[in-house]
Amino acid sequence: MFALCIGFFMTLLDTTIVHIAMPSMLTGLRASLNDVIWVNSAYLLAFAVPLLLTGRLGDRFGPKRLYLAGLLLFVLASLACGLAGSATSLIAARAVQGLGAAAMTPQTMAFITHLFPPDRRGAPLGMWGSVAGLATVSGPLLGGVLVTHLGWQWIFFVNIPIGVIGLVLAVLWVPDLRPGRAHRFDVPGVLLCCLGLGLIVFGVQNGEHYGWGRVAGPVTIAGIIVAGVVLLVVFVLWQAAERNPEPLMPLRIFRNRNFALGNVANIVIGFTVSGLFVPLVLFLQTVPKLSPLMTGLITAPSSLLSGLTAIAAGRLSNRASAKFLPITGFLLLGLGIGAIAFLLNDVPPWVLIPALIVAGIGMGLVYSPLTNISTKTLDRSLLGAGAGIYNTSRQFGNVLSSAATGAVLQVTLAATGDFTSATRATLLMLLAVLVIGLVAAFGFRGGVTDSAGASDPGLPVIRPS
Repeated sequence: MFALCIGFFMTLLDTTIVHIAMPSMLTGLRASLNDVIWVNSAYLLAFAVPLLLTGRLGDRFGPKRLYLAGLLLFVLASLACGLAGSATSLIAARAVQGLGAAAMTPQTMAFITHLFPPDRRGAPLGMWGSVAGLATVSGPLLGGVLVTHLGWQWIFFVNIPIGVIGLVLAVLWVPDLRPGRAHRFDVPGVLLCCLGLGLIVFGVQNGEHYGWGRVAGPVTIAGIIVAGVVLLVVFVLWQAAERNPEPLMPLRIFRNRNFALGNVANIVIGFTVSGLFVPLVLFLQTVPKLSPLMTGLITAPSSLLSGLTAIAAGRLSNRASAKFLPITGFLLLGLGIGAIAFLLNDVPPWVLIPALIVAGIGMGLVYSPLTNISTKTLDRSLLGAGAGIYNTSRQFGNVLSSAATGAVLQVTLAATGDFTSATRATLLMLLAVLVIGLVAAFGFRGGVTDSAGASDPGLPVIRPS
């Protein structure tokens, strides 16, 4: 678990750490704002789009092989990012880094579900969830330290020694689980899914930049998004077709009520966490004009409490009443965000810390239990596909949040000219989205034991000694 969490932490950290380095990149690379936005967009696109495919590849070739290949690619791309002398080369390296992250991420969750029986899965999922929470919200703190004292390049260089340690430990400690049978390769499904998701993510992520209008010639943002939706509809129809012998995303997986609702809640938590910290970091550096380091220190307690809470919540998530953990978490997260929105007017920045702590505890109560509840009763032959789907849903939430928060900030700034009002409007939008996650959590079926058992003809359950 320790070996796997090293790589998992880096992949999620690199979705947030770049935000705080953007001003330094603008001057250091003599880049335009659009170039710097693409540094983040390229990573998000390359990370989110292939997740369904890489989850399935882990089923076919073994999760350890995919994890090691992805981690090696991620480390080499991090070196290329730090050495980049232009915005173009940095964007290209970030895209390769995103592909490495996409190869690793589904394997970490798949390993947990393969290595631990359902009644002992809560503790490792607590560790997994705490890493997700810490990585998502600690980017501003670590990025602030590195950018202030060493330069923006070190937000990438820091991955190299950590990644090398992760590679060595994964080789030594992670078992080489092998599939019991070779999965067929759903080529039409791969193409339809990747193209559809890619077009939607591109349209949503870059719609604001193009004014939600024309991109080039007759191509518009609306046309790109509609084309992506059409391709995904065709993808779903193909997954349901009888002539498709082994679909990339077996639709029967969504007959599992907890898994279906868990993915809805997963989109919401990804959307909310990303939507909270991006505008908050910008607010703290724009209105009270804090340094990157001080901004990171303001958010650090929330990060710490999120990680500690996730560990404890994971251990409790094996109980029949586990659904009340994410329910409580969504409520606390909403309470914290609401308090932050109320306190933004002319208060010292440190006054926001208690509200951020409440929000951090809420995140910790959601991350681990949500994963356990969503995947605990999946058929073991669907674990690889389930890991890919589950990780895709969270990343898709991150991408949607990035576009939505940017749009709300811009519209409110244009109407009021006040960054405080714009930040508050974004936080109120997050509160509305949280209601969807809360409803999904209430819908979880409690008291369900594992139904997959030993019927899996593929990977074995290895019980820890």
